[in-house]
Amino acid sequence: MPAPPRITVEVPVLRVGDGPADYEGLGSFVQALRRPQGLHLTLLHVGILADFAQDIEDWTKGNTAAGSAIQATVHWLQALPELEGFAGSSDRLIVLGGGSIAGLEVAVPQHVMDYQVSLVQGLHELLDGLLVDNVDDFILSSPALGFRYPHWVPHVAVGQPPSHARGPWSISPLAVECGPSRIRNGQFLPTGD
Repeated sequence: MPAPPRITVEVPVLRVGDGPADYEGLGSFVQALRRPQGLHLTLLHVGILADFAQDIEDWTKGNTAAGSAIQATVHWLQALPELEGFAGSSDRLIVLGGGSIAGLEVAVPQHVMDYQVSLVQGLHELLDGLLVDNVDDFILSSPALGFRYPHWVPHVAVGQPPSHARGPWSISPLAVECGPSRIRNGQFLPTGD
């Protein structure tokens, strides 16, 4: 049985550098370079929806049922405004995910930073409406959300770092072209009221 899909708000990466050779060149820095077709930049990670809803029910000691949390979260996600495509750049590879992921650290335009901040503010409002107290503590401790740091670092995961390497590594500057925002695995969100 396949694992339930993780829900994120993200932008697809349409192109890294001037062509395939620029992206393939990153293979000299990382192991198991990911295929360029699936690259994305995550704006907000929600995680497995049922787990997120259960985290809310547990945190509120049952005052908000998981089913209500799922319904409210789906409505919130589907009402999010779309972020238009944009161009960023990267000149550095960093290590993420406790050392298991190598990613391009991406410099993004200010309006993208503002959009990501608005997503976090919206998440705060959603959780407040679901009777979650100490929202910041909840966000940093919810296993489903998986927030390790309160500060967002725009990045594109590209592979695995070399064994026991900590980075960061400077690279030749690369343009990173991104498409409009979307809900990853949005087709798996429940429908109906």
